[in-house]
Amino acid sequence: MKFVSSMALLLKAGLLLLLAARVCHSVTGCDRQLYETVINDFCLEQFQLDMGRLNSGLWCTWPETMEIYEGLTNCTYQLALRMDCFWPNRVVDGFFMQIHHRYFHHCPSTGRLLREPPISILAPFIGVSVLITLLMTAVVVWRSKRTQGMLC
Repeated sequence: MKFVSSMALLLKAGLLLLLAARVCHSVTGCDRQLYETVINDFCLEQFQLDMGRLNSGLWCTWPETMEIYEGLTNCTYQLALRMDCFWPNRVVDGFFMQIHHRYFHHCPSTGRLLREPPISILAPFIGVSVLITLLMTAVVVWRSKRTQGMLC
C-alpha cells in the first residue's frame, strides 16, 4: 500500500514539474521586442494598406472596417501563437491603443457618425410637441373657467 501511495505522490510531483516546465517555457519563450517588431512589420503594414484603400470618411463605419479590423486582430493572435506568446498581452494592448488613436480617435462610441436628422423628420416632432402643449394649456384654462362657474 505504501508503494502505491508513494508512486501516486511521485506521479503527481512529476506532473506538477512537467506543468511548471511548460508554463516557464511559455513565459520565457516569448521575445516581446521581437513580437512587437513582427506585428508592426506584418500586421500593421497590411492594416495600413487596407485602411488606405478605404475612404477615410468610412473609417468610423463598422460594417466597412470590420473585416479589416478582424484581419488585424487575427494577425496579432496568429503571430502570438507562432512565437509562443500569450495573447492578449501588453504589447498587443499598446499596439491596438496606437491603432485606435491613429484611425478611430474621432469616432463616436456607437461606431457611427452622428449627424442632425433631416428637417422632414425633425419638423413633425417639433410641430406635434408645440401643438400638444398649446392644446393642453387651452384645456386647463377652459376647465378652470368652467369649474369656477359651477361653484358659484
